[in-house]
Amino acid sequence: MTIAAVLILLTASVAAVFVCRAIQMPAILGYLLVGVTLGPNGFALIADSADARHLAEFGIVFLMFTLGLEFSLPQLKAMRRAVLGLGAAQVGACAVIGMTVLVGLGYSWGAGIVIGGMLAMSSTAIVLKMLIERDEVSTEYGRNAIAILLFQDLAVIGFLVLIPALGQSGWDLALALALAVLKAAVAFVLILKLGQKPMRIWLNAIARQHSPELFMLNVLLIVLALAMLSSMAGLSMALGAFMAGMLIAETEHRHIVEDNIMSFRDLLLGLFFVTMGMALNPELVIRNAEVVLLFLLVPFAVKSIVVVGLARLFGGTWSSNVRIGIYLAQTGELALVMLTLANDYSILPPHLKQTLLMAVVLSMLTAPLIIRFAEPFIRWFERFDWQESAARIMQAAAQSMVYQDHVIICGYGRSGQNLARLLETEKINFVAIDNDALRVRESAEGVAVIYGDASNRDLLVAAGLNKARALVISFADTPLALKIIKTAHSLRPALPVIVRTYDDSNLDRLLEAGAAEVVPEIIEGSLMLATHSLLALGVPLPRVLARIRSVREERYNLLRGFFHGVSDAQEDSEENLQPRLRSVVLMDGAAAIGKTLEELDLEEFVKVARVRRVGKAPKVPDGDWRFEVGDTVVLLGRADDLSFAEQRLLTGNPED
Repeated sequence: MTIAAVLILLTASVAAVFVCRAIQMPAILGYLLVGVTLGPNGFALIADSADARHLAEFGIVFLMFTLGLEFSLPQLKAMRRAVLGLGAAQVGACAVIGMTVLVGLGYSWGAGIVIGGMLAMSSTAIVLKMLIERDEVSTEYGRNAIAILLFQDLAVIGFLVLIPALGQSGWDLALALALAVLKAAVAFVLILKLGQKPMRIWLNAIARQHSPELFMLNVLLIVLALAMLSSMAGLSMALGAFMAGMLIAETEHRHIVEDNIMSFRDLLLGLFFVTMGMALNPELVIRNAEVVLLFLLVPFAVKSIVVVGLARLFGGTWSSNVRIGIYLAQTGELALVMLTLANDYSILPPHLKQTLLMAVVLSMLTAPLIIRFAEPFIRWFERFDWQESAARIMQAAAQSMVYQDHVIICGYGRSGQNLARLLETEKINFVAIDNDALRVRESAEGVAVIYGDASNRDLLVAAGLNKARALVISFADTPLALKIIKTAHSLRPALPVIVRTYDDSNLDRLLEAGAAEVVPEIIEGSLMLATHSLLALGVPLPRVLARIRSVREERYNLLRGFFHGVSDAQEDSEENLQPRLRSVVLMDGAAAIGKTLEELDLEEFVKVARVRRVGKAPKVPDGDWRFEVGDTVVLLGRADDLSFAEQRLLTGNPED
């Protein structure tokens, strides 16, 4: 490839990627269009040379390497029900349907398996980008979509093992498949089991040289060496690269490699998509436009129906399941990898390769548009959710009917379940609301866990919001938490709402919305880290506990007096002497309206922990604070003193 050709390619790629970013489309599409436009079937400004194709193969190698690098066994274990259940069902069903149809049309088993596998794959880049942009990653359908994508990444490894063997037929095919599986299993055992310790020792030795250049050269050597060994063993280079990624992912150098390899990978991957575009013959595609549309529309419809049906079997509302189906209906970059590998082993007829290539490109091109403009279609399905919603509300009302002064837990994940266990030990009733149907079904018998959206007004009422002592939001999702706080306080302004969040970046927003307290898990984690570090450094335990208690009291205003350490006196045995919280709403006619905190002389008996005023951030009042109609006063003290202070705020005469 000449310097002039390289300049033309770079100029066109920069322009195409810039336009794609500007209109919020994946850069992949820009590279494909560059290949189509400049390639031998377009303006013929770039020759489809063997050198360019060989260089583009490195793009596939590094794509699979980063997939291996990002592959997380802990994540797979945490999401195993959705990944190995819904994800496996989706890939298996789509692959079997595609293979059956192709074989029925007279194509070989090999072609059927490849095309069935391609149908099962979706574009991780497009789906994740759309979920993040629309702030839907933490939704039920967002989590399920990610689980399916995770299994697709895992399943493509199986196809990379199978495809090199599919060029055979009859008993030769069976023998080749068995041999390929055996080779892959041996390779995984040798590399991932026996290779971890030597790899960690070697990378540590390289890292001690403090040379980023040497470190990256070493990573490139490992990736290409394992890819070449895999190829020499009769497997694909992409499989060897994936194993290299998994091997390095088990070391402490994973994130350094990930950061440094990303731009290098994207550059080579861009060249791969350019060469895929160069291989596309628009004239041939136009002559077979009906077949191309058939391969575009039928798989899109079939895949979306399959995904919706399977998601329905795993629970969830119709509207959520339809969203998953629309998000995953397209095919993606892994399908192009499989198509390239199948072409290298002459498994697909040439005309079929062109049709499939154009169908995949059009599928990826239209996917973001379909996702964005599918909302009216999804709303049509929401009407089917009303009957289920009514049933859930009746179930919630039945479960909460016997409860009084209970706690409503929004989110029954790990944090919610831990809280529920602590409440049970204190004999405090609770009602949990969760939007994960599988989690609700698998919750312990007799535990009040309701499936539904915790921000739903009717569901909160049915869960006993008007009788609840407090509401806890146990998941770190600020937009949804804000919605729940708004709904809850529109019904009960005085209800204390405690919110969990990841960090304190949204602290002010949550407090201004009316949260009684916000608990950032990263701060609690840092306090535990500080505790163990100070103890390891020899600081006496009482001093450590005092320091941590001081930080907590300063950070969590509502919890002052609750953090008793080892050096504290034995806790009071009488429940009446334990400090507790109470919220008092000053309605029109309350005695405290227009008076200052100093005039009321409350702090002789209780602590005024905070005052929430509508439209303003909660604050700790000073003596000059003047109360207004609608103020919610949060008091901290013993039960008898709280009753006394409440009467003084409302009637002005504690004896009344």
